[in-house]
Parts: sequence; structure tokens; C-alpha cells
Amino acid sequence: MNAAKRYEIFRRLHADDPNPTTELAYSTPFELLVAVILSAQATDVGVNKATARLYPVANTPEAIYALGVEGLSEYIKTIGLYNSKARNVIETCRILIERHESQVPDNREALEALPGVGRKTANVVLNTAFRQPTMAVDTHIFRVSNRTGIAPGKNVLEVEKKLLKFVPKEFLLDAHHWLILHGRYVCVARKPRCGACKIEDLCEYKAKTSDD
Repeated sequence: MNAAKRYEIFRRLHADDPNPTTELAYSTPFELLVAVILSAQATDVGVNKATARLYPVANTPEAIYALGVEGLSEYIKTIGLYNSKARNVIETCRILIERHESQVPDNREALEALPGVGRKTANVVLNTAFRQPTMAVDTHIFRVSNRTGIAPGKNVLEVEKKLLKFVPKEFLLDAHHWLILHGRYVCVARKPRCGACKIEDLCEYKAKTSDD
């Protein structure tokens, strides 16, 4: 795929949704961090239901740490892997309190040192909370990047590096959200909705579907 095609793809995605954002509900960087940790192998809808119960009661490192693993588990037990996630969140709260003055760090190294935070989670927090031009490659972005030809790669890190290189600079800050939403609602896994796709004519996918 050439640069002109990529530019037009992101120009259209921008025109369709000028201010894209995560579908996780949050009001502070800490709430976002907890929500992203909880979202591993879970839906944003499911996480939002749990945090809607949790955050009115506890939404700071101190308040959630005070709940303990068992107390936190009661709020998030509707989410898959909730026991291990509760342990990770409690330990993350302890580290934030002891090492970061209860603030979420705005750099990758410190974020990835937190339990339950890998490269993808760190990228989400850096991009969404701190507006840094990172690319959190999840299954949706990996699929869309490969299927369309925007940034094909054999693994998530390869796709991430290609996207950072190929996405036009003016669209880089929000590209992560546009690609996730496109993969979640249009370029879906089993049968992409090519007939409803605003970039169908630019996409290099060979097996396009005829309906929406």
C-alpha cells in the first residue's frame, strides 16, 4: 500500500469521527489504568459494568488498596480472570502509593513495571490518558492492519512499528482508536462488513464481501 492510499484512509476515518476515544469509562488516568488492566480477555462493556459499581466506592490507589484482594474481587467478579486481576490491581496500587506518590507514571518503563501492565496496556494509557503518539495493537488493530494492507506484520510488535512509521503524522495521535473501532464494528473477524465500509475502495483485502 502506498502513502497516498494510507493518507486517504485516515483522512476518511478522521472525517467520519474527528474525536475518537476509548469505549472504557474513566475520568482519571488511574481509573483508565485499572480499567485497561481489567479489560484483558474481557469486553469493554463488561469492564464498564464492574467499574460503575467500583469507582463510586473506590477510585484512588489508596481507596482500592484498602479494599484488599477479596474486597476488590467482589466488585469485579463478573469479569473473567477476576482473581488474578484483583491481585494485580492491588499490587499496582501499592507500587503507585509507595513509588509514584499515587500518580500514574507517564512513561513506558514505569508503567510496564506495574503488575498486569504489558506493552499494549502501557500504550493505551500513554495514548489515551497522556496523549502520546503510541499504538496499542490489539486483535482488532492487528487484523485491520494486515487485512487492509495498511501495516502488515507477523506479530503485534511488527505491526506496531509499521503503523508508527506509516500512519501520517497528523493522524497518528488518534489512529489507534480509529483502527480499533473499525475492527470492532466494520472490519469484523468472521465476515467483514465491506458494503458498509468507508475505505472499501482503498482496502487491499482480496476476499471482500458484497453486503454490509
